[in-house]
Amino acid sequence: MPPRNTNSVVVSSGDKCAIFDPWGRAKDWERVLIERGLKLHAIYATHAHPDHISAAPELCHAFNVPFYVSPNDRPLVGWGNEILDFFGIGHIHAHDVNTTDITPGNYEILPGIKMDVMATPGHTPGGLIYYFPDAHILLTGDTLFHDGYGRFDFPGGNAQQLFQAIQNIKNLNLPDDTFVVHGHGMDSTIGWLRKNHELFK
Repeated sequence: MPPRNTNSVVVSSGDKCAIFDPWGRAKDWERVLIERGLKLHAIYATHAHPDHISAAPELCHAFNVPFYVSPNDRPLVGWGNEILDFFGIGHIHAHDVNTTDITPGNYEILPGIKMDVMATPGHTPGGLIYYFPDAHILLTGDTLFHDGYGRFDFPGGNAQQLFQAIQNIKNLNLPDDTFVVHGHGMDSTIGWLRKNHELFK
């Protein structure tokens, strides 16, 4: 779905779904939902940079669903609209966005879909990762890429916190076959990261 830049994820159970990091334009997401016969239940952000939440405000208004963001990233909602200018996407205005806090813990986000949430500050103050234990799927956002890690020179970024967050992910000792969806770039697995990633070896 253009513009192709950020890895967004749709999780579904029956005809209900949740979108993680809805990048792009809301109208394109609405078309996808209609084509797949899905009803939007909630939106989740790994962090609040505009290239991960651009479609969230309009989708929340259109479908009257909650938009879950770490409370530590709320101040970033509406920051960095020049990134959206580059892709010709409308600005995010913080005063028009109602976010719902989500904090580390265990949740059932859809019928039969369990999710573990862990704080991974560093790229942003409120970075989060989402792990689906039954499916062995991990969403890392921009904390960890298959061949690197997120920037820490944006507002609220912190190199020490970022590297500690990556170590914390490593220390989860997730199964090798865990499928990892990164915020940008190629997907990987925990096993691949253990063999190839400079901070996972």
